[in-house]
Amino acid sequence: MSGELPRQRFVLDTSLFITEEIRRGDESLESAVIRLFDLIATARLELNISCYVPPSIHDELATMLRERDVDETVFSRLDTWVVRKSPDRYGVTIPANIVYNFIDEMSDRVDRGLRVSEQAIREVEQLDPDALASDPTDDGREEYMTDADRILSDMRDKYRQALRQGVLDSREDFDLLILARELDAGVVTEDRGIISWADEFGLRYVRGGQFPTLLEEYLRAAGVEDES
Repeated sequence: MSGELPRQRFVLDTSLFITEEIRRGDESLESAVIRLFDLIATARLELNISCYVPPSIHDELATMLRERDVDETVFSRLDTWVVRKSPDRYGVTIPANIVYNFIDEMSDRVDRGLRVSEQAIREVEQLDPDALASDPTDDGREEYMTDADRILSDMRDKYRQALRQGVLDSREDFDLLILARELDAGVVTEDRGIISWADEFGLRYVRGGQFPTLLEEYLRAAGVEDES
């Protein structure tokens, strides 16, 4: 059957394997990932569907899985059924408008980050400066430091959201998109930033949590029984 079907390709993001959306009920991460690899293997053999990861994402994924103490079977199936391929960073071209939009967006995000910092400074200015000179065991100083820490923590969250949420913020993300563009492949991810830029690149994409169901539906339509 595989010889009769046009090849369909997907490039997989780390978030696909980590998201709880791929789990069934109280299924463990390890069981969910093994089941996903079984689906990928069956789709490869029966439907000529190939899945890829750039080396940077492979390494990132392997690190995350080892931190979660999964069985070596997971790594064996990863290396067997998911093709590791470096993107052609020199051969793949990107429209100038995409670069223009990226620069424009980052400029706007830097401005938002500055406003977040300015707001935090103003909040700190409202705290009682005399508390800094009080005895270390004095309740006033402890309260001051707690308020300052709270403001700093809040600023970090808002700053991270202003600069990083919904934007390409790593080489791994960029490798994913370049490889997908090179292979004319669909992107599989739960990362909103990657999804947004997949749109900019004119790429197909699938939410990570929907990918197992997508493969199951493909296999069902082809008359292949799901044994998972």
